[in-house]
Amino acid sequence: MTGNGANALGIYISIPFCRSKCTYCNFASGVYPAADHEPYVDRLIEDLSGAKAWAKRVRAELPQRVDTVYLGGGTPSLLEPDLLTRLFVALRAEFDLDADAEITMECAPGQLEDTTLDAIVASGVNRVSLGVQSFVDSEAHASGRLHNRTKVEQDLQRLRAAGIADLNVDLIAGLAAQTFSSWDESLKALVDSGVPHASVYMLEVDEDSRLGREVLKRGAHYRADLVPCDDTIARMYEKAIERLNEAGLMQYEISNFARPGLESRHNLRYWQRRPYLGVGLDASSMLRDSADSREAALVSGHDVPGSPATGLRRRGGLSRAASSANSIGALAPARVLRSTTTDNLKQYLAGPSTPETVWLPPARQHEEAWFLGLRRNQGVNVDALRHEFGTELVAPALEAVERLVDDGLLVADGAHVCLTARGRLLSNEVFQEFLEPAAATIGCDR
Repeated sequence: MTGNGANALGIYISIPFCRSKCTYCNFASGVYPAADHEPYVDRLIEDLSGAKAWAKRVRAELPQRVDTVYLGGGTPSLLEPDLLTRLFVALRAEFDLDADAEITMECAPGQLEDTTLDAIVASGVNRVSLGVQSFVDSEAHASGRLHNRTKVEQDLQRLRAAGIADLNVDLIAGLAAQTFSSWDESLKALVDSGVPHASVYMLEVDEDSRLGREVLKRGAHYRADLVPCDDTIARMYEKAIERLNEAGLMQYEISNFARPGLESRHNLRYWQRRPYLGVGLDASSMLRDSADSREAALVSGHDVPGSPATGLRRRGGLSRAASSANSIGALAPARVLRSTTTDNLKQYLAGPSTPETVWLPPARQHEEAWFLGLRRNQGVNVDALRHEFGTELVAPALEAVERLVDDGLLVADGAHVCLTARGRLLSNEVFQEFLEPAAATIGCDR
């Protein structure tokens, strides 16, 4: 079944295994024993087969139809071909994949065996994302990558020969010892590669990565003393936007660029707040409440188990949400469930565990609609927000918009609100303006 994705599900499958841990990485991935691979896939299959029962218990709607699948990590291509095949067989046994579903797998250059490539093509993978980060060999090696530029070019050629032309390349601005000259070299190599999609990230400095911790304490391990300053990284990012747009890779989201019609359909669903199921280590899900749950709330007049009252308590959130729902004539407040699995591999392998879940009231959903919507170049549709959340809830956000327009961080034409070029550089500061004080500590990027 094909068509629009309004009633379809996206599935994210986390594969946390790596051959080496990159210095900048802040994800739940690592160098784990190969002996963990098979039991891990067994657990993934268990999660997929139990997803419907779990969704029913929490009264969330889990669409049967799937139009995007994304295998991320980690390095999914490290799994043996038979394990990947088993995983896709299990996925298709539990869900109905569209004939034209976008199926993406992340791969590390130089770590895609011929037998693995054959297996993923046979399994329906039609999009590959290569974690290149830099086409300059010295920069890649210093950050923990095991490839060189030649390997990247060879893998792109092999993927195209196998019939996978929908390709993405990741780059990072701000790697240790990176200069404007070397950054230009990476951008030129990316453009010359002819890939239809690119992701460009500014280096994150935080305590969740080895490099970040070293930078924060002003140390020199991992060449942390050679990490460019924030202003330099920002200028590199601006250069990437200019260079890629000139080459026909148009920016459509803060970190993402594509040729027309080749945007990442899976990632778009995150920013458009469409449902997705995450399985595996540290995987997140976003589902909406089921019809049965909405009916129960309407009949009883009370919150059902797992409702906002048992989740985040935030100043003014519930009362304001209830009044806004009434202002648009809703029978019951729309609810969204967010859940996250454990980030401890040993715990995950031990057996099924209950994901951490929270039901978001409309006030919190409204905040997400702003900071997720503003990530996209086309921005936020104000009328759509009024229709979904009511004028009372949207009005204070529009006051923030006015202030941010005056500051040169947003542009608004009455119908849409978008980040300016400067606003993209200061996006986290912009997003904070749409969060209530009690939610200000909740991250916006992951």
